[in-house]
Order: sequence, then structure tokens, then C-alpha cells
Amino acid sequence: MVAKINHGSNLYGALAYNQQKVDEGLGKILGCNLVLEPADGRFNAYDCVEDFERFMPSHKRTKKPVVHISLNPHPDDKLTDAQLAYIGRQYLERLGYGGQPYMIFKHEDIDRQHIHLVTTRVKTDGSLVPDKFEKDRSNRIVQQLESEFNLIPAKGQKQGEAWQLAPVDVSAGNLKTQVGNVIKPLSEMYRFQSFAEYRALLSLYNVGVEKVEGDNKGHKYTGLVYSALDADGNRVGKPLKSSLFGKKSGVAHLEEGMRKSGEAIKADRSTAGTKGIVAEALKSAHTENDLRTALRDKGIDMVLRRNDAGRIYGATFIDHNSRTVLNGSRLGKEFSANALNERFADYPQQKPVQDIPNAPVPDDSTKQQTPDLSGIGDAAGSLFSILTPDAGGQENNLPQPKRRKKKKRRYGRQM
Repeated sequence: MVAKINHGSNLYGALAYNQQKVDEGLGKILGCNLVLEPADGRFNAYDCVEDFERFMPSHKRTKKPVVHISLNPHPDDKLTDAQLAYIGRQYLERLGYGGQPYMIFKHEDIDRQHIHLVTTRVKTDGSLVPDKFEKDRSNRIVQQLESEFNLIPAKGQKQGEAWQLAPVDVSAGNLKTQVGNVIKPLSEMYRFQSFAEYRALLSLYNVGVEKVEGDNKGHKYTGLVYSALDADGNRVGKPLKSSLFGKKSGVAHLEEGMRKSGEAIKADRSTAGTKGIVAEALKSAHTENDLRTALRDKGIDMVLRRNDAGRIYGATFIDHNSRTVLNGSRLGKEFSANALNERFADYPQQKPVQDIPNAPVPDDSTKQQTPDLSGIGDAAGSLFSILTPDAGGQENNLPQPKRRKKKKRRYGRQM
């Protein structure tokens, strides 16, 4: 079981995010403390905020009083709601939050069952719940709970395995639900600072995204269109406007998230850790596949984009350990597209190993070849030509993009 702890300042945002899952039938409330349960059993974020704030004085000695934790058992661990609720309570109690207001939410929007815990650090007297060595204490608590419930230990899992989502499978149908189950958690869990980095992240899970601009009755707008991708990188099914997945999947929320991600990455210097891993892997990597395999073993995916001449024009590294997405140039010149292109120029070009989430990287005897993949942003015209403006708001009014002439290839994780 993997625990992820986030500290923040937006209590309503944390509660509303989880309550939205409940309201959409994609989650449920397993328990709460010091929060009044409505007579009809239907919670709402506004009332819950009031209950939390009744136990939190206005004078606070921290800018981040809100604690939002996710507990993620291994996909093979099967737990009842009662067991998940008990685990959530015990985790909070042992971490020091047992006497605080809190709520336990179970999310059912993806195949892997997991719970979210929302609580606060500020006690009624204004003092704070200690967070010293919080990560180490959390790891010890997780190990205790794993032993008590005979769960698959987090240490026994591959790097980043517990956070893997299921890539979109076009043969399974229901593409809207599948795409939504990818973009929603990824936008919350991962940090990225550019649209290109976001696009590379989604490509690992067979999802494409395009930014489109237009004019509707004199009003200019910018919107996003998501699409499912097949194993060859081709778009399948009808395009899906971001408004179908809620405001948090639109341009405004995405850009605000990128701004905050940039600040967070700069503050915690997570780039240094990723850079060190990539630099070490590059020392012995003679080919792209060598580098990709070495990085995968360390919990990092590499997405390369090539033009028709086979030249690398884009490189992105996705660190599942810190859940940070970084273009190669952010790590340093030696990790940029130009540097990688020169680095591998003297060796025969290889097709990338087919990437399968939650599965070991195949050895030389079992490697498969993956066909060239179309660039995320290419051939948009034919796919989006069915889009016509509606009267439902700016984000729903998307223009027909122009068809591009050339196709480019990208390499990423495919199913």
C-alpha cells in the first residue's frame, strides 16, 4: 500500500474534489470524525467545511492547514469497505490526526480501489499536529497495516507500480468513461509545466489532447479536445470536448495547475532527483531501448517524438516516483532532444520496446517491436471535422482545425 500526503490551503477544494466523486456515483463516504452527518445522508462540501472550521481557530500558524492523503493498496489486494474505513481511521490515528475533523472517501473511478483522507493540522487551541519526519512515520504505519491485513507490501512493488492507471483500451468500448478515468487522476497526481508535457503524460495511457481556438459570434475562445488512441497512435471514436469531464479538464484549470506545478517543482527541487537518475542511465545506454529500459527499471518513462526524417525533436521524461513530467531541456542541455539525437546517431535506430503498465520490462528474448506512432498533434483535421459549435458555452464551441500535411511519430507506452 502506498500513501501520498499533500499539504495545502484550500479546504473546500479538497472536500469538493472528493464529494464530486460521490455525487457522480464514482465514490462513497466510508467514515468521518467531528463532521455532522445530514439526516438524509447526503453530504455537501459547504456544510462539511463549516464543520471542519468549527474546530479550527482563525489564528493559524501555518499557510497550509489542510492535509489530503491518498492510501493506495495494490490492485490485487481485495478489501471490503469496512476494512478500508478501519485502515483509514487507524492510519490517521497513528499519524496524529485521530482527534481532528476528518472524512474518509473511497474512489471507484478506476479499477484500483483506493481511499482519500481529508483532515486539518490546526488543533482547537491553535497548535499544530506535528509533521516532523511525517514521511518516515507514514511508511512505518503503512508497513504495520500491511502486516495486519496481509497486504502486498509497497516495497515489493516496482517503482511507480501502485500509481499506474489502466491505459485506454479501444476494444473495450465506453471511451468517454475510460478517457475520463485517465485525465482526471493524472491532472491531480502529476506535475507538469507545459501543454507538451501534459500531452506526453496522456500519451502513455493512449489518450490524445488538442488545444483549439476559435471565434463564436465575436467571442474568442480556447478549448481542449480529448481523444482515445489505438495501439498505432490513431484517434478512435468521436472527439470528446473537455466540458464533458467538468471544468477541471478545461484550459483555465489546466493552465492554473501548470503554474502551481512550476512553483512546487522549483520549491522542492524534485528536478534534481530525476536528473540524477537519467544521467546515471545515460552512462551505459548505447541505444534508445537501452536507455528506456534502464529508466523504466527506476520508475521513469521516456517519450520521444521524431519527424519524418527520423530526427528526435522532442524528449520528455515522466518520473512516476515524484510524479513529475519534465521536458529534457528542463533537466539540462545534455538531456535535450538535440543531445539525445546526437548521442544515438552512431548506433542503429531501434524500435522502442512495447510498454505495458504494471508488467515487467521484457528481456532481449521477449522484446516486441512497436509500429511507428503518429504525433499527438497531427491529422487533427479529419478527426475534429465533425465538431460544430453548440450553444452550451465557450468551451463547447470548438472550431474545425486545419489538416496538417506531415505526420510525425512519437514513442511512448502502448497497450
